[in-house]
Amino acid sequence: MSWDWQVFCQDNISQEVVTGCFGKGGDVTYLDWMLSAWGWTVSVALLALLVALLFGTVVGVLRTLPDSRFWLRLGNAWVELFRNIPLLVQIFIWYHVIPAFFPAMKALPGFVLVVFALGFFTSARIAEQVRSGIMTLPRGQRMAGMALGFSTFQCYRYVLLPMAFRIIIPPLTSETMNVFKNSSVAFAVSVAELTLFAMQAQEETSRGVEIYLAVTALYVLSALANNRIMAFIEKRLRVPGMVAAAGGGH
Repeated sequence: MSWDWQVFCQDNISQEVVTGCFGKGGDVTYLDWMLSAWGWTVSVALLALLVALLFGTVVGVLRTLPDSRFWLRLGNAWVELFRNIPLLVQIFIWYHVIPAFFPAMKALPGFVLVVFALGFFTSARIAEQVRSGIMTLPRGQRMAGMALGFSTFQCYRYVLLPMAFRIIIPPLTSETMNVFKNSSVAFAVSVAELTLFAMQAQEETSRGVEIYLAVTALYVLSALANNRIMAFIEKRLRVPGMVAAAGGGH
């Protein structure tokens, strides 16, 4: 089998090889197209992660509020709803079903709808991690905060959540990597991310090996960069003695 990596230097319309591999004057090579698709993939993943962190934190907190069955049930319903429906189905619901009930949403680009679908799907998983992190903390921390005169909101903001997030950074790292991988389903609603590029470029050039190897390398690079960033954050936020204490309990 012979490989032809010059496929990335071809103009995506004329199929002629472009010197330097980057298009000029409006021409677009497959390398230009792939890098643009990578940008869309990263954008979808990062924005969805922000949505997931926001809603996941709120829902996770609601599921730990003392003496509040209503908020507990609401949080449980959120988690079960978004965790038990396949992501691809949720994207189609956001793209085809919800705009039928709210016509104003038809004006939103598919990119925005995918961000919300992926963000809410991931928020259910992050909510469970936040809940577990808070429940891992000794009850005395909550009671100490209340004894100092903190309101429930202040107790969560200044005492419980800072410690809980330090505990859940390792599983949160895996979740952020999953967001990058799950962003590939955006191709289903024609968002021009890496998977859609790979499918279309392979059909046009018949060079599937080169195309999919390059796309795979970009996904791996994104995941490794995410892993290094989260490892740096974990190291900077680590509480002295926490790891040793955790190890001593086994």
